[in-house]
Amino acid sequence: MTTPPSSPARVPVKGLLAIVGFLAGVEFASGVLQGFYTPIFTDIARHLSIADADVNWFEAAQLVVSALCIPLLARLADLWGHRNVLLLSTVVTAIGSWVLAFSPNFTTFLIGWAIQGAYVVWLPIEVALIYRRTADSGRQGVLTRRAAGVLVGVLELSVIVAALSAGALVGVLSMTALLSIPAVVTTVCIGLIWFGIRDTPPEATGSIDWAGFGLVTAALGSAMAGLIAIRLQGAAAVLPWVLIALGVVLLVVFVRFESKHPDPLVDVSIFRIPGQWPVQMTAFLFGMSVLGAQIPLSTFARTDPAEVGYGLGADAGFVSTLIGVYVISMAIGAFTFPAVANKAGMRTALAGALLLVAIGYGLWLPLHDTLTNAVVNMLVVGIGSGALVAALPAAAAAAAPPDRTGLATGLTNGVKTVGGAIASSVFAIALASTGSISDPAANHAPLSGYMTVWAVCSVSALVAAVLLFLVPKRAFADPAEVQAAEVAGLAGA
Repeated sequence: MTTPPSSPARVPVKGLLAIVGFLAGVEFASGVLQGFYTPIFTDIARHLSIADADVNWFEAAQLVVSALCIPLLARLADLWGHRNVLLLSTVVTAIGSWVLAFSPNFTTFLIGWAIQGAYVVWLPIEVALIYRRTADSGRQGVLTRRAAGVLVGVLELSVIVAALSAGALVGVLSMTALLSIPAVVTTVCIGLIWFGIRDTPPEATGSIDWAGFGLVTAALGSAMAGLIAIRLQGAAAVLPWVLIALGVVLLVVFVRFESKHPDPLVDVSIFRIPGQWPVQMTAFLFGMSVLGAQIPLSTFARTDPAEVGYGLGADAGFVSTLIGVYVISMAIGAFTFPAVANKAGMRTALAGALLLVAIGYGLWLPLHDTLTNAVVNMLVVGIGSGALVAALPAAAAAAAPPDRTGLATGLTNGVKTVGGAIASSVFAIALASTGSISDPAANHAPLSGYMTVWAVCSVSALVAAVLLFLVPKRAFADPAEVQAAEVAGLAGA
């Protein structure tokens, strides 16, 4: 019997290199989006005539959109095709990037930054696409892991390149021209996907849980509106707390609705597994620092101590270098974690990584006066953060039943993003020095606000470390090890 030719959904292994090459271009753009803006947040604030604290609302809005995009677009990819959703999310991201380049004020920049968050699904969808394309290879798992490693490597390298480029060009180009660079790079990706990636026929059936999506959107939107109201009206006002309470109520309704839905947007039953909820809570708390603290660190480094009495007085070039150090230290943490986990155990290794994050941010409290302090502090934070970024999905998978590993790993990304969104909003309030988002008279955040940011990041990491020890010890063990232990126990009996 003659073997039929490969279908559009499958490619020979020899064609994998071309696919990974095109997708590497997309991940290069992802790194540009993640690294280019950070050194110039202070310049963006001056361009928009807003205070440093209000830049945090950009990140909060984008993280909320990202958190909503993850389950929705992931499900849509299964129903409509991974390549189609990758193309759709890239178009949306490009639109958001162009809005940023020509944005005249805070509101339009906020909208552009929010919709730019659609890029969050690129890497998961790319990995899923490669996994399906290598189904006939006989080495599907190995090839997918190798391809994912290449994509992540390109991502990390491009973050450094983008940060250094932004720091070098901020004094040379106008803000519009400078912000057009990520928009151009993202737009090029549309062509890479359109011409370089063939369509992948979907295999899933069913529908999208639009009711659940509406409920979780309303819940997060109400909670975020409450935090914004605190920023505008103060903590003594009634409206902010009513909105936050409404968000909590809607979240409870969402959880109950999803638990009864036959095809839920988010399978919330995973949180009832004893070994799972501490891991997911750890991801949530870790998201507060790894996603929420980026902008405060950038604006603090750019604050001139001669003007306000604190800050590092660094230029965009130094912030770019600091980002490079941070990314490299994250890579070190990610690469060394497996060896540490093999010797000390997964739970101990995770707790150790969280302690590094807690120590690193804790060091900012007494040691924040020199550039050397900043580099040392972020080296410590980066090693711990890199280990956690790499290990938390694996920890969630290990603590999940065999048929729920995909769901568990996906949830770590979602709850981490929500944690970052909430932290960004809280940090924006803590750093606020004026009651109006459009008052340019008080550009710099107070030192007490930065102290709050560092303290929250440190304490949240410590709490997460404690939570890990609530996970049953066997939850992190390899299934083969558990089986061997059971056999040994029976033999001993």
